[in-house]
Parts: sequence; structure tokens; C-alpha cells
Amino acid sequence: MRVLITAGGSGIGFAMGQAFAEAGADVWITDLDVSAVPDGWRASTVDVSSESAMAELFKEVETTWGGVDVLCANAGIAGPTAAVEDVALEDWKTCVSVNLEGAFLAAKFAAPMMKRQGSGAIVLTSSTAGIYGYPNRAPYAAAKWGIIGLMKTLAMELGPNGIRANAICPGAVEGPRMEGVLEREATAKGMTRDEVYEGYAKGTSMRSFVEARDVANMAVFLGSDAARLVSGQVIAVDGHTENPDPKL
Repeated sequence: MRVLITAGGSGIGFAMGQAFAEAGADVWITDLDVSAVPDGWRASTVDVSSESAMAELFKEVETTWGGVDVLCANAGIAGPTAAVEDVALEDWKTCVSVNLEGAFLAAKFAAPMMKRQGSGAIVLTSSTAGIYGYPNRAPYAAAKWGIIGLMKTLAMELGPNGIRANAICPGAVEGPRMEGVLEREATAKGMTRDEVYEGYAKGTSMRSFVEARDVANMAVFLGSDAARLVSGQVIAVDGHTENPDPKL
């Protein structure tokens, strides 16, 4: 199995790479920093929002691998934390470009390769912010909702070619990126970091944050033959989010 993972240098993407490698897959990651790549993985430094860079990446993938079996379009950034009237248009564009356009470009270039081989699985990383509205995170939520619309369309469009598409919606995932979100939300809402953290945890029925490996395990399932008829689905890995706003 040949697996390409965008933003695989850390966090969820890195955990996906580990999980697929453990399942016996060949792993190729992209990121802005690929300095810490395990032995046996391929890696490319790529800006996922650049069409020319993504085109070059997929040319290299086809030359080296001859195709790709699983695409995990995982690249994303948190974007600004602010009331909608305080969000700068440039910050909006940057957030949407990386999160949504990056996923679109990955699918755009993977689709022809998968069509030629008559099979493939596309796994897009959305978010619970793509299921619920999300106060003070308008660009991020809009992009993650957009990913679900993209996924649903890919599933319908590519299904006749034997290609599946699904979206994973992680909840609050432990790690450095989430710590930044917690600090920014605490400042924006006049709360402490711990109060925001507790709000996120209490907003799930399982009263827990998510580990990156939990998301990775779902990606491996969706990329496997065990999920051969699972397509067009939005699957939350979030401990069942009940309330996306930790202040309420």
C-alpha cells in the first residue's frame, strides 16, 4: 500500500504515518519541515497551497511509485481566533487556502492517478468545527465545512472509478497546536487556559481530549480493504462533542 500524507511531519499527520507504516504501508509525507523523518519514509518539503508545488510533488510520486493507493489530505492551520468583525481578510484567505485549497489540490492531482489504477482511498482531515458552528473561529470553521462538501462531491464523482472518499473530524487533539488554540481562546474570551481546557473536555460525553493516534487509527481503517464500501462519510473522532463552545 502506497500512502501519501500531507503535513505528516508532526501531530496527526506524523501519527498517521506511524500507524500506516506499522500496518505495512509505504509512507510518503509532505510538510514545511521534514527534518525528522523516520527511516524508510519518503518526504518532500511542499507548500500545499501552491498548485505548481503540488503538481511537482505528484509527478515525483508517479515517477517513483507509479501511483498512490491512499491520500491523506491532512494539512491545516488554526487560523485567527477573533470575532468575525476583527478577522482580517488576509488571515481568512491564508486559513482557507491551506485548509481547503490544500485538500482540493491534493485530490485534484491524486484523482487521475487513482482513476488509471481503478482504485484508491482519499481521507480528508476536517474537524468537529466542520460539523458545528464555532465562535471566534470563522475562517477555520468555514474551511473545515468546505472540506466536507469537497469530500461528499469526491465520493460521488470518483466512486464509479473505484475510489472512496471520507472525512475524519477530530475533536480537541492533545498537542502543541491545540495549546496555541487554548491560549488564544483564553485571551479572546477572558478566561484562563485551564478553564478553556476544561470546557473542551466537558463539552464531550466522554470528558476527554483526543490523542493523535486515535485519529491515525481511523485513517488506517478508512484506507484499508476493511472499509471497502465506506465512502462519503463524515466520521468524528472526538469523544462525542456535545457543545463546541467551552464558554457555554
